[in-house]
Amino acid sequence: MMRTKKWLATLGVTTMLVGGILSGCAGGSKGSSDGGSSGDSVEITLAGWGGNPSETRLLKEALDAFEEKHPNISVKHEVISDQYMDVMKTRLIGGEAPDVFYLDAFEAPALIETGVLEPLDDYVTDEFDVDDFETPLLEAFQKDGVTYGFPKDYSTLALFYNKKLFEEAGVEVPSTWDELREVSKVLTKDGVVGLGVAPELARMYYIAEATGGEVVKNGKANFGDAKVIEALQPIVDQRNIDKSAAQASDVGANWGGEMFGQEKAAMVIEGNWAIPFLEDTFPNVEYGTAELPTVNGDKATMAYTVSYVMNAASDKKEASWKLIEFLTGNEGMEIWTSKGFALPTRKSVAEKLGFDKDEYRAPLVSGASYATVWSNGVNLPTIMNNFNNQFVSAFLGQRPLDEALKEAEAQANREIGE
Repeated sequence: MMRTKKWLATLGVTTMLVGGILSGCAGGSKGSSDGGSSGDSVEITLAGWGGNPSETRLLKEALDAFEEKHPNISVKHEVISDQYMDVMKTRLIGGEAPDVFYLDAFEAPALIETGVLEPLDDYVTDEFDVDDFETPLLEAFQKDGVTYGFPKDYSTLALFYNKKLFEEAGVEVPSTWDELREVSKVLTKDGVVGLGVAPELARMYYIAEATGGEVVKNGKANFGDAKVIEALQPIVDQRNIDKSAAQASDVGANWGGEMFGQEKAAMVIEGNWAIPFLEDTFPNVEYGTAELPTVNGDKATMAYTVSYVMNAASDKKEASWKLIEFLTGNEGMEIWTSKGFALPTRKSVAEKLGFDKDEYRAPLVSGASYATVWSNGVNLPTIMNNFNNQFVSAFLGQRPLDEALKEAEAQANREIGE
């Protein structure tokens, strides 16, 4: 689910998207006879990015179950394997977008702003049980109390720790960030670093706000704030003073999961995606997971989630809603998440599949109720890019953190102003 995507949310693109809607894109209404509530056959299009073969099979199984339940509706599944959002915006502008498509929470605010997404609240029935969704994940696709998407899956972050290295060092799994820093020092030896770090805003956001600071304020970058710098300074110090933290490239790895699997880091902070990776690639590594250590006394983690949304210009809205209703309902979500490649956003499905008690996934599920979702306004992509560019230089010890973040904040807000 985590992947790097470029977001070109400029005023020009926004204007073109809105213009495309207003200038005659085909637009059905909720009550249109599109095969969803009559005996007429209808084909709807579902678009998303690709997954691994196992995920592809699970989605096909879910779509087959939907078509069996709704024999008059067929689903054409489109996979957009590269530059997903660029392709999607081009199709929305041209009036050729699919009826239903994936939308990452990170990108949701900007697309909601354009008006190209169909509000979904009027389609919902009591049987759909909106209260069953984890609240932070649902709120990521709402604006001003209106729901524009229902989350299909998610991951939070958890602490992955090497059981053998912990046992050899005689240390316990840390429950606070101060404990983590001390444990990291003990674990750093013989070519192994205590903590593997991904020095990017998508992973640092919850820490950055732990002392009361705001990364984004009034739609602008605010990560040069003294409280944000104070919250992030210990991570920089852990690498440059303690010498007990490193990023993956420091040890010749591509990402945290690989760093951990190669046993070059005793701990990493990763998401659900690391579990099947470790099972397939490093099956002999004995590890455990735990909820992230508290920061400033509070539980905190990140969440990354994707929803199904409906194209407001679709002339097959009833059928499109039935697809969203099924895929984010209990039956469809249970099929899609049954193998644990992604976690169910419905609490009842997580319980039914046993993920809330799973050896590795339980800490990830526990974090969903208090997670900070990776999404905050239309300017977050610009804010993220500037943060990442300069935070890495501080993490590597090339310049002071306060200097780096203040310069990055100023640059981000210049770009936002333009």
